[in-house]
Amino acid sequence: MAKAGPLPRTDPEVDPVPNHRFSLVSGEEPCCNLSKKAKICLVVLCVLLVTIIVVVVGVLLGRPKPKHKEWDGKGTTPYFPEIILGRCYAFTEIRQLELRHKDCQKIRKAFMDAFISKDPCSSTKQDYQPLIELTNETVPCGKTLFWSKSSELAHQYTRVRQDLFTLEDTLLGYIADGLRWCGDAGSSEINYGSCPERGDQCINNTMSVFWDTASKRFAENACGAVQVVLNGSISDPFDKNSTFGRVEIHNLRSEEVPTLQAWVMHDIGDPSASCSNPSIDDLKSILSNRNIKFTCQENYRPLRLLQCVQYPEDSSCSIQ
Repeated sequence: MAKAGPLPRTDPEVDPVPNHRFSLVSGEEPCCNLSKKAKICLVVLCVLLVTIIVVVVGVLLGRPKPKHKEWDGKGTTPYFPEIILGRCYAFTEIRQLELRHKDCQKIRKAFMDAFISKDPCSSTKQDYQPLIELTNETVPCGKTLFWSKSSELAHQYTRVRQDLFTLEDTLLGYIADGLRWCGDAGSSEINYGSCPERGDQCINNTMSVFWDTASKRFAENACGAVQVVLNGSISDPFDKNSTFGRVEIHNLRSEEVPTLQAWVMHDIGDPSASCSNPSIDDLKSILSNRNIKFTCQENYRPLRLLQCVQYPEDSSCSIQ
């Protein structure tokens, strides 16, 4: 007779096949089994929330941009950022290859950061300091040329004498020469509509502060004998209120600049003598107090010959 196997356990405390499904308590509804009324309320609430979001976004996107303050002067030069970047690349890749290491993208950004979102009548030299540092370069000793009321002639000369440098022949001056720019404290955009001119109500305007700051650095970096081209056909060849008279002359370092030579140039046909002009005496006095020697020469011949291109028949243009 076969041996009977063990009887199955019938211990009521142990379930041989555990059932992990839980049954609902009698009379309890499933958690997601909402009533029809509750579902309608939930849909209405969602639609209302979406509507509010759409309206808010629409208002923000449709809000008009802050209006720039209106000034008396012309606005920022069109395509200002593009011009700055293009000039920087042209200067560093063509004119001065030794400056190819300069980062033109950073230079453009530093220029923009100097005036964007700022009051155009409250500019400071600190605004332009990052730009000044990024564009810093060395002009060889004895090759610095200043000018006052004689921009066209001075730059004609440096185009011929490419070993001489005005501020506009350096990277910083080159990228900004002839441009206008300003922003507004209430806007993150460039003001192309109008910009303030320098005056009693806006002494520290964006452009004036830039040129004063750049001119100060240009003069501080000068070394060796330096020259200045002055206009001898105006009443005061040396103007104390010009950039040269206010900024540059006072920032020459006497330990680096032993001599300043003034080339006082008259218009063709103007016989006046200007080295004896009282304003030239003022210039000489300022330099003397700063221990810088001063010399003056009227109608410097190389410059005169440039003037003679348009007036070759004038007696002062004779080569005899």
